[in-house]
Amino acid sequence: MRKTYSIFALTLGLVLALSACGGDDDSASQASSPAASAKGELTVGGANFTEMLIMQQMYKQLLEKAGFTVKVQSVDNRELYAPALRSGEIDVVPEYLATMTEYLNHAKNGPDAPTIATSDAAETVNLVTPLAQAYGLVVLNPSQAVDSNAFAVTKKFADENGLKTLSDLGALNKPIVLAATEECPQRPFCQPGLEKTYGLNITKVEPLGFGSTQTKQAVKEGTAQLGLVGTTDGTLDQFGLVILEDDKHLQLADNLVPFVNAKSAEDPAIASALNQLSSVLTTEDLAQLNLKVDGERMEPADVAEAYLKDKGLI
Repeated sequence: MRKTYSIFALTLGLVLALSACGGDDDSASQASSPAASAKGELTVGGANFTEMLIMQQMYKQLLEKAGFTVKVQSVDNRELYAPALRSGEIDVVPEYLATMTEYLNHAKNGPDAPTIATSDAAETVNLVTPLAQAYGLVVLNPSQAVDSNAFAVTKKFADENGLKTLSDLGALNKPIVLAATEECPQRPFCQPGLEKTYGLNITKVEPLGFGSTQTKQAVKEGTAQLGLVGTTDGTLDQFGLVILEDDKHLQLADNLVPFVNAKSAEDPAIASALNQLSSVLTTEDLAQLNLKVDGERMEPADVAEAYLKDKGLI
């Protein structure tokens, strides 16, 4: 899965030479105001996949509008950028609330620490705030946009059986082949959670990946009845798939949220700029932005700029 709850060993005090891990995005569109650079320089960092590249560009352009000179530094994973965020080499990253909460939880309390994140975003922010403070980080406002595990069926199957929720699927009491990741049978938010929370009769897990074309194709063709996808997958319509609502809140609150280096966060202009985006961004918005990059081959910077202009933010 893209955002794993299985945390590798980490050293949050490590200062990384990120120039060896990824390059600045010099080709990104410029959305800076005439006062750009008046407030100094910032680095927006994060992971190197479509959704995060779009979020990084939106952060960049909002901060440029606020008067900063901003560069983007994308790397492969959280184990690389989290230490740099703490050290101040990176100033801000777009993050997934529950996943980052558990990352910090395991960093402080060990890899076997009980999960503290919940399905409620506000509650999870309250729980992660002291952990973030301990590592020199500040959590800003979470958006409505959530990228978490989701489970999809064909629209035809949903319509024929009156399915809207995972509880509806469980009530059918039919055998289910689940197309998902190889780790799904061991993950509490995948097969075990579906069986315990919703009573699904999962007879087999086909290890076809998280939201992969193979997973979606298997559900479309009927070799699997249920597929593990993401809530912000913009391609589901192309496969004739719909997501069943997680009505019993099995998944944790992986809302998109800015994490900021505490020293950088002393400038209130950063929070003011980024919280504007959090107040408008929805899961549906993010799915459509992902589709424009992955499906229409648009550049993340252009997609970000068009969205921010549409919302009147730049």
